[in-house]
Amino acid sequence: MVKTVLNALAKDLESEARALGFCAFGIAPASEDPARAAALEAWLAAGMHGTMGWMEERAHHRRSPQGLWNEAQRVISLGMSYAPAHDPLALGEHPDKARISVYAQGADYHDTVKKALKHLARWLVAEAARRGLGEAGVKVFTDTAPVMEKPLAQAAGLGWQGKHTNLVSREHGSWLFLGEIFTTLDLPLSRPGRDTCGSCRACQDACPTDAFPAPYRLDARRCVSYLTIEHKGPVPEDLRMGLGNRIYGCDDCLAVCPWNKFAQSAHTMKAFLPRAELTAPDLADLLTLDDAGFRRLFSGSPIKRIGRNRFVRNCLYAAGNSGDADLRPHIEALLDDEDPVVAEAARWAAGQIRA
Repeated sequence: MVKTVLNALAKDLESEARALGFCAFGIAPASEDPARAAALEAWLAAGMHGTMGWMEERAHHRRSPQGLWNEAQRVISLGMSYAPAHDPLALGEHPDKARISVYAQGADYHDTVKKALKHLARWLVAEAARRGLGEAGVKVFTDTAPVMEKPLAQAAGLGWQGKHTNLVSREHGSWLFLGEIFTTLDLPLSRPGRDTCGSCRACQDACPTDAFPAPYRLDARRCVSYLTIEHKGPVPEDLRMGLGNRIYGCDDCLAVCPWNKFAQSAHTMKAFLPRAELTAPDLADLLTLDDAGFRRLFSGSPIKRIGRNRFVRNCLYAAGNSGDADLRPHIEALLDDEDPVVAEAARWAAGQIRA
């Protein structure tokens, strides 16, 4: 009897999730997967997390959902599509423009996904009580907690972790924001996702900084997304040219995935639609931003969290890579910037332009 009620609840939960804008839904066990935990430990031991020390500090929580919350029985994994309507690689041919990762061109996904997760969790608690299942425990997460979202999404059947280590979906390609609801309810499990990358290595070949030492293995220390977002100091000089005109994140390994041909931008939430001023901004304009201007431009954007200095540092690397002499006055204006990392980046960019 209880099993029948739980099965019906899971079915209705999926319907409610889709009504809230989630296009992908599945349920995974909250127990530890030894292979998944071992892979995490090996990756950390190799130092491939770079300066992201929180990954190592909270590895005991990240190993499994129950390591984070021991009462959890199931993980409800959910995805929202942010499939772009335009080619994310097109700006590669326009070095005077800045390339911002697709996911950051609209509103901050943390806010949108978290709001929907909380709504869905409240619905689940109320429905569980109404159907005689007692008081259900729930916790919601999206990106900011020590949760291995992509392996859990694979375990829940949303897709599989491709050779670029990101989630790939047959229906939505590589363009999914993920979120989770941990629950004490013993909901029916979904069938895990099956890897269908085959012999394809498009994502490996597309990486501009050779961040994949092997398929299914990412060295964050060489990844453009890590270097432009997480890395706080100067970017190693041997990697700067590989950044091209990418100033926040990188879409290259995602964009070339053949499974994207099935992704439809019609599924994209309105909140994730790109802001016109962020789709192809001029480097010249971005180089002039002070702290106040930066905060105004990126209000409500995930870009705001890296701050003006790191952002302008990235823009200077892009300016140096552009070879555009018209950017020289903007670069030279930053040679004496108060932030030493920005000033060093300006010196490098000026040297590149002169060369």
